[in-house]
Amino acid sequence: MLGENRNLACPGEDRLDLRELLSVPYLLEAEAIETEPGQWLVRLAYPELPGCTAEDRVVEDALRGLERRRIEMIVSLVEAGKEPPVPRKPLLASDPLWTVHDLGLSARIAALLQDVAK
Repeated sequence: MLGENRNLACPGEDRLDLRELLSVPYLLEAEAIETEPGQWLVRLAYPELPGCTAEDRVVEDALRGLERRRIEMIVSLVEAGKEPPVPRKPLLASDPLWTVHDLGLSARIAALLQDVAK
């Protein structure tokens, strides 16, 4: 199912596969919130992916959490037969499989990406 070109593209173009969908760049919003005097929380979001947010006291941890959430959301949407938002073309130099491994995401997601590459 995921190895097929079955996702969003512009009218008249081929649909994007999972690897391409995971290479789409999204706008990143970031804000620092003072939770109490001298204590800060970083809140990150991809507003073009509704519900894709992460918070942490350390910006790098928030970004890792946000990327995990982005990948999991896109895979879940594709598996459910739904099309994730594609506000711009995929980045050609992106390597979503590396990102999946780096974030320690499930072997199932890595296998889906490897199937697409074949």
